[in-house]
Amino acid sequence: MADKNTELADFLRRARSQCDPQRSGLPTDSRVRRVAGLRREEVAFLAGVSTDYYARLEQGRRIVPSPAVTEAIGRALGLDAAGRAHLVDLIGAGTAGPTSAIRPVQRVRPGLYRLLETLDDVPVLVLGRRADVLAQNRMGKALFTDFGRFPAAQRNYARWMFLDEGARSLFVDWEDQARSSVENLRFEAGTDPEDRATTELVAELRSSSPEFERWWNEHRVHQRTYGSKRLRHPIAGDLTVEFETLSLPGDPATTLFAYTTEPASPSRRAFDVLASWSLTGGDVSAGRLEDA
Repeated sequence: MADKNTELADFLRRARSQCDPQRSGLPTDSRVRRVAGLRREEVAFLAGVSTDYYARLEQGRRIVPSPAVTEAIGRALGLDAAGRAHLVDLIGAGTAGPTSAIRPVQRVRPGLYRLLETLDDVPVLVLGRRADVLAQNRMGKALFTDFGRFPAAQRNYARWMFLDEGARSLFVDWEDQARSSVENLRFEAGTDPEDRATTELVAELRSSSPEFERWWNEHRVHQRTYGSKRLRHPIAGDLTVEFETLSLPGDPATTLFAYTTEPASPSRRAFDVLASWSLTGGDVSAGRLEDA
């Protein structure tokens, strides 16, 4: 990924270009706007800093704003909670030394595997850093794919989303889901910019997928902790699933995703078809991905 100060500068410029001047609360200005969004001096005014100070931030200079100034810039740019958190991460990252860290391999606790087995009728994925798929139960495999069939280094949700044709055909709203995975990965990359595995994953996806490259360059960040996905499943047909996420106490880098459907709905009936198939006709038995 780019130099840390360059990442901050890029994020600020793109966030500024996405601001709506009409909603900023600025006085009426008769000057013609030649670019989208706010001008640098307008962001500086809203944040209560000098135009020169803010311009140097957008130029990638090595400046470390105080928490109060960081919060003010976030407000001026209209950032949501994920955007403000990303801004804080990037400003903190700008002070870090030039390291390239290898993080310990994540492991799933035996108790969590037992929990997945008790949730056998609910599709569940357990994701780790950078959306690596650490575990899934029988219905999780049936609903999406068996990540155990991939080499260990390729068991990643974002990688599957962009590089596997099965994912493209599975999601009716593939573009929305794919953009979401980019925005989540962008957010996480900001929290741990020295993680070598994240850097390598991003480089692979940028070189292999034009869509990923385009959306990555937009530098949008978002954390989706719940939502819905529309699927066209080869076994169950069309269905919509809702998902909720649970972060594990003591292990914030591991997240459990559980998928449900509305009771007595066509999607629920499709779910039942999928459950029956997974028990009788599908090779989707539960297994530990790390041992596969």
